[in-house]
Amino acid sequence: MQAWLWLGLAIVLEVSGTMCMKLSDSFTRLLPTILVVVFYVASFSAMMMSFKRIELGVAYAVWAGIGTALIAALGILVFKEAATAMKLAAIVLIISGVVMLHLSGDAS
Repeated sequence: MQAWLWLGLAIVLEVSGTMCMKLSDSFTRLLPTILVVVFYVASFSAMMMSFKRIELGVAYAVWAGIGTALIAALGILVFKEAATAMKLAAIVLIISGVVMLHLSGDAS
């Protein structure tokens, strides 16, 4: 269970880093630019901790998939990006794939 908590933390940190990337305005704003590096280094560190109990392929796919779905949702909610039917369907498919990977992987 602890490995999944590490992976969850890695996802939150990666999403935070990506949000800061948007806020950095193409790396022209100092604080968000620094936070991009801090959040991504912390995210990779937390993800490496999850590898102790979660298969590499499953952990990476969950990290990337959930991160992508969250960023797409936050883009819609925070940055007022278009919420098209195709985008929403893609988010549902990503989450479905992540659930299937979780069910197929190691149950630790």
